[in-house]
Amino acid sequence: MMKRETLAIIGFALIVSAFAFSKMNWEKKAELPPQQEASPTLSLPEPSKKGVISVEEALAKRRSQREYAREPLSLDELSQLLWAAQGVTGESGRTAPSAGGTYPLEVYAVVGDVSGLPSGVYRYTPKEHSLVLVKAGDFRENLSTASLNQKWVRDAAVDLVFTVVYERTTRQYGERGIRYVHMEAGHAAQNVYLECEALSLGTVTVGAFDDEDVRGLLNLSPGETPLYVMPVGRPDED
Repeated sequence: MMKRETLAIIGFALIVSAFAFSKMNWEKKAELPPQQEASPTLSLPEPSKKGVISVEEALAKRRSQREYAREPLSLDELSQLLWAAQGVTGESGRTAPSAGGTYPLEVYAVVGDVSGLPSGVYRYTPKEHSLVLVKAGDFRENLSTASLNQKWVRDAAVDLVFTVVYERTTRQYGERGIRYVHMEAGHAAQNVYLECEALSLGTVTVGAFDDEDVRGLLNLSPGETPLYVMPVGRPDED
């Protein structure tokens, strides 16, 4: 009788362990966009940690720019912009603060004119400082249409798109976590503004767009929501 009870306890423990392991892996996969796995990746140039202007000068010059010259960005510039948005700055830190280190933001680059980089939709991976190809092709026109036909989205050399997985933060902070996520998006967007000033580039924040159209354009996972579009290009001096 004792042996039978012992076997039953062991069997139950194995079932519970298997379920917990399965649940853990499912939750992990649910957080990641499906295109992250088995997609072409590109390592980005190492970002510079020293700029040519001071933080104070960048703050004083910061403006929203909507007119862009038809000139390409370099891969070094794109690397710097993505690092400023969500780059890793240490063992666990990033360039923008995140409530509880939950890091709900994802950054996509809708590339149209970047030297040495084929046009396409790319997802930035901060830990590896690399790009994952989501889909090939120039989708700036599509993104502009989804953004209520704002032409600066079409005319920019690249459009950065911030998306969010709210559950990463709300599972720790509840409904209040939504507020924290929006704060974090603001921090990251300001970083891009200041980096643009340091690189003599222009950008503007765009919040008016059709969520479902942008979601489809980026191939987002069900739990991921588009939040911010930031066109980036060289300012048109004319």
